[in-house]
Amino acid sequence: MKNNCDYSLQPHEKYGFLQVKPTPSVEEINRFYANEFYSGDYKNFNNSSLDVQLADQKFWEGTWNDQAKVIQEQLARPFADLEILDVGCGWAQALLHFKRLGASCYGFDPAIEAVEYGISQDLNIKHCGVESMDVFGGKKFDVVMLNNVLEHLAEPVSVMTEIRQSVLKDGGLLIVTVPNEFNKFQVAAQRLYDLEPWWVTPPAHLNYFSKSSLQAMLSGCGFHSELAVASFPLELFLLMGDNYVNDRDIGKACHAKRVQFELNLRQLGEDDTILQFYRALADANLGRQITCYAKAI
Repeated sequence: MKNNCDYSLQPHEKYGFLQVKPTPSVEEINRFYANEFYSGDYKNFNNSSLDVQLADQKFWEGTWNDQAKVIQEQLARPFADLEILDVGCGWAQALLHFKRLGASCYGFDPAIEAVEYGISQDLNIKHCGVESMDVFGGKKFDVVMLNNVLEHLAEPVSVMTEIRQSVLKDGGLLIVTVPNEFNKFQVAAQRLYDLEPWWVTPPAHLNYFSKSSLQAMLSGCGFHSELAVASFPLELFLLMGDNYVNDRDIGKACHAKRVQFELNLRQLGEDDTILQFYRALADANLGRQITCYAKAI
C-alpha cells in the first residue's frame, strides 16, 4: 500500500479533527480514487470492492435496516416519499437497499466502474468528483448520506456547508459515517505492539475524526446532531492478542467474528440491543466507526 511520508497531522483550527498537511489538490484526490482505490494498489487494503460487499451482504443489510429505522423515526415519513442522495456511493449497495424499501435514490462517485455498475442496476447515478455536491441541477434531498467519505476530502467543512445550503432540504436528515481514529482502544493497541499508527494513510485518508470533533463540525455547518452510533470495536481483538495489523488472515478471521456477533443477535431478534450497545460505545468514543445522524436546522 502506498503511503506519503511528506505530511504532518494538524488539528483543525475550529473543530479539532486532525488533517493531513499539506493537503493534496482536488485533482490529485479524484485521480487517486478514479485510478487506484478500486482497481489499483489499494484494492486489497479497503473493504469497498463489490465482491467484499456482496460476500457480507446480510451483515450490511442489518446496518442499512438500522439506518432505515432511524430515518423513519427522524423524518416520520414512508420511504416511498423520500429522495435519498448517497455522496461517494461506490458500488451503490446501500442505495439498492433503500430503493427496495421504496425510496427514490441518487448518487455520484469518481470511480467509473462503480458508477457503471450502479447505472446497470437502474439507479440515478452520475460519474463525477467532489468539486461540487450539487450535481443534480439544484435538486434538494430528504436524506443525504456520506458513508466513509469525509475522511477522504480535502475540505470537509466546505462540503458540509454546501450540503446544508444547496443539497439537503430544510429539516432533512444527514447521515455521516467516518472511521473513529485515535480512539483509546486503537492507541492502546498501538502502544501494546509498538506500531506506527497504521490507520494514518494519506492520500486515502486526509481527515481523522472522533465523535466530538465530527459533531462539532456538523453543528458549525448548520446541523443539529444528537444521535451517534458506533460500530463494533475491532481493536478489542488486538487487545486480546489477535494482531491483525500486518496479517490479513488474522484480519479476515476477526472480521468474520464481528459479522457473526451481529448476525447471531439479529437472528435472535435483538436488533435493538445492537443499536443500544453501539450508541453506548459512541458515547464513550469507542468503536471502529462513528455514524452521526444530524438534522438540517
